[in-house]
Amino acid sequence: MKNTRATIAALLTVIALASMEVLADDAKPSISAVDQLQTNLNIVWTCVAAFLVFFMQAGFAMVESGFTRAKNACNIMMKNLMDFSIGTIMWYLVGFGLMFGGGASALFGASHFAANDFSASDLNWAFWIFQCVFAGTAATIVSGAMAGRTKFISYLCYSAVICAVIYPISGHWAWGSLFGLGEGWLEQKSFIDFAGSTVVHSCGAWLALAGAIVLGPRIGKYGQDGSSRAIPGHNIPLASLGVFILWFGWFGFNPGSTTTGDVSIGYIAMTTNMAAAAGAIAAMIVSWIRFKKPDVSMSLNGVLAGLVAITAGCANVTPMHALIIGAVAGVVVVVSVEVIDKVLRIDDPVGAVSVHGVCGALGTVLAGVFNTPGTPGYVEGGSVATQVLGVVAVFAWAFGFGIILFTVIKKTIGLRASEDDELRGLDIGEHGNEAYSGFQLFTTQ
Repeated sequence: MKNTRATIAALLTVIALASMEVLADDAKPSISAVDQLQTNLNIVWTCVAAFLVFFMQAGFAMVESGFTRAKNACNIMMKNLMDFSIGTIMWYLVGFGLMFGGGASALFGASHFAANDFSASDLNWAFWIFQCVFAGTAATIVSGAMAGRTKFISYLCYSAVICAVIYPISGHWAWGSLFGLGEGWLEQKSFIDFAGSTVVHSCGAWLALAGAIVLGPRIGKYGQDGSSRAIPGHNIPLASLGVFILWFGWFGFNPGSTTTGDVSIGYIAMTTNMAAAAGAIAAMIVSWIRFKKPDVSMSLNGVLAGLVAITAGCANVTPMHALIIGAVAGVVVVVSVEVIDKVLRIDDPVGAVSVHGVCGALGTVLAGVFNTPGTPGYVEGGSVATQVLGVVAVFAWAFGFGIILFTVIKKTIGLRASEDDELRGLDIGEHGNEAYSGFQLFTTQ
């Protein structure tokens, strides 16, 4: 009897252990389930980052409006609204394929939404919207340097060309392989630009520089002796709000460029924040020394300068390097704004060329200088020479194409608003609206 009981007990024990093992195996997620969870996390993070970058359109609108005159505020709102709206359509029809298609020459792509390379089954749709808001950023940078004197219809035309052709082709050189179809020639040389100091910001800024040169300065900006006259912005609190929005949006711009929900997000957010803070402090100190007062507009541009500069190297430099990059950009932006305005006599109302162009180029080169092993985005084989080559190549492409584009527009439909519209304000002349109805005073300067 004892043997029978012992046998039954042993049998029950074996059955219980086997059941526990089966339950344990069932409780373990399969490898495919883990992969799907990671894919879903990547999609969610990339979409959230894209939404943050989209909100930067509001930041650009506030900065540009605040740094310019009240009589053009409606015009600026319309430009920032429409460059993204038109840019989205052109990005869908042409731009995405040029930037991420598999061009055999590696100069630009060709494939678009072919069924075999674009579906809703993975990250593709999220990747598309994330890259779309980047294209919108490149286009909207141009608006600030040409504010206050550009015909609205002309702005619509060149925004379409920027998102359809100019930005995508140079973007392919550096990022063409991100969609897995082709590799640009700068990528093959280990060019470092993680989130777009040159690909996005400098590209837009060099186009802005070309536009400002072809367009000419605002009426009353320079005296007959060539001296520069300050034209203060009408609403510094509005511009400050815009900078805070942009700072916030940059936490999508840089960390979102991972398109992956992993530990690198926090690291990139930290380096991004360090550079912005350092840029603000450095610009404040330099302006305090230069103008005897801590200038608000220069300090705000210092934030943006630091953010633009760290965008290239946010994943491959250390936090201390980020601090240095931001501080150097904060100093450089103050000097650059003065040189462009007073020496070159190019009218850039918001300092777009200095912030996005000069500091974007600076940050791209420094990303090569401080390329550090062990960081999440370390690029093996990256060199300062390649960084300089990339900066020069994008400048030559964007500025050269920009001069041609704006000259053609000027000779055909016209680039500049009429003198009467410029003096009254583009709000009334172009749109028949007033930004501050009943409160606005109009001047002839």
